[in-house]
Amino acid sequence: MYTSKRIKGDIYYVGVNDRKTERFENMWPIPRGVSYNSYLIMDEKVALIDTVEISFVEQYLKKIETVLKGRSIDYLVVDHIEPDHGGSIRMIKNRFPDITIVGNKKTFDMLDGFFSMECNKLEIKEGDSLTLGKNELQFYTAPMVHWPEVMVTYNATEKVLFSADAFGTWGTLDGGIFDTDINLDHIWDEMRRYYSNIVGKYGNPVQKALSKLSGLDIEVICSTHGPIWTTDIPKVVGKYDTWSKYEPEESGVVIAYGSMYGNTEEMAETIANAISENGVKNIVMHDVSKSHASYIISDIWKYNGLIIGSPTYSNQLFPLVQALLDKIKIRGVKQRVFSYFGSYAWSGATHKYFQQFAEEMKWDVVGIPVEEKLRMNDEKLQECLSLGAAMAEKIKSV
Repeated sequence: MYTSKRIKGDIYYVGVNDRKTERFENMWPIPRGVSYNSYLIMDEKVALIDTVEISFVEQYLKKIETVLKGRSIDYLVVDHIEPDHGGSIRMIKNRFPDITIVGNKKTFDMLDGFFSMECNKLEIKEGDSLTLGKNELQFYTAPMVHWPEVMVTYNATEKVLFSADAFGTWGTLDGGIFDTDINLDHIWDEMRRYYSNIVGKYGNPVQKALSKLSGLDIEVICSTHGPIWTTDIPKVVGKYDTWSKYEPEESGVVIAYGSMYGNTEEMAETIANAISENGVKNIVMHDVSKSHASYIISDIWKYNGLIIGSPTYSNQLFPLVQALLDKIKIRGVKQRVFSYFGSYAWSGATHKYFQQFAEEMKWDVVGIPVEEKLRMNDEKLQECLSLGAAMAEKIKSV
């Protein structure tokens, strides 16, 4: 028997936890798993807000039926149709054949593409509302946060925002579902890693959505991943505001490097030592061959300084360094203090590519970048120390 959890008024949590999937979207490591959150509103009319990934549909249906106690579902609100939330739509339709699916025009374009099924549809537009009885639902579009069809649903009666992927995070809900019932120590880093990798490219749409929702009186935020936010709403919204403006959270330096035989890594270590000796405590080092890019991207979102190093590889950058640069460019990261270093055996190429990257990002380069041939010597040692000192002084002044 599955137990249900009441959130507020007539609203119940019917989500599930995924501790089996290793990579979200088959790309991002999720060592702490992920929750797929769904919600039932039990009023004169019953509404289900989003569904769950299809692998969990049997467990999901049992949880729903525990709350329904023999009743049917009148409406399925699809705030986001991505398969980790829309994957069970067909099964819900089969179980409740008279259900009406609520979405916007783009929702139904995608619904037809994913499922090609006949169903009752209620197409809503910006600001439309739906009354279930006591509970009034209001709908607001939030395109590109992070798909074009995304919308959010506001329960004006209970002051609850169903926010789709916004304000979500990786990590399962292990017992408690509310922020007040959970140790959040690990949540903030996972929330940033989720935002920076999944939503990070769409800072402007996030800013527009935050502006649109700022006039709502919100007491509870129900995202499709992670905790239900109650007391921590100002902190969560504040983080989204900071991240979507590409503003760093703290002063510190990320050093990301590739190294085949340890020479480029030695440069990274020397630069890090100099940064530390000049009074900076927040220093994070990533070997791109070991650290998954999602963790590097998250740290880049957190800190204001970034130094990247690479050996020359086939007259190009080390492939995993190039892949990292591409990910940074795709996300359009702004306002970072940047520098770089590299090494080569017979012909150096790293400086050319790093300089092009800095110009594309519109980042100023701090200090004098260092490029060494074969291995470190006294001259290059001093150049690395100077680069680290220059970075430390710069990030402390911005």
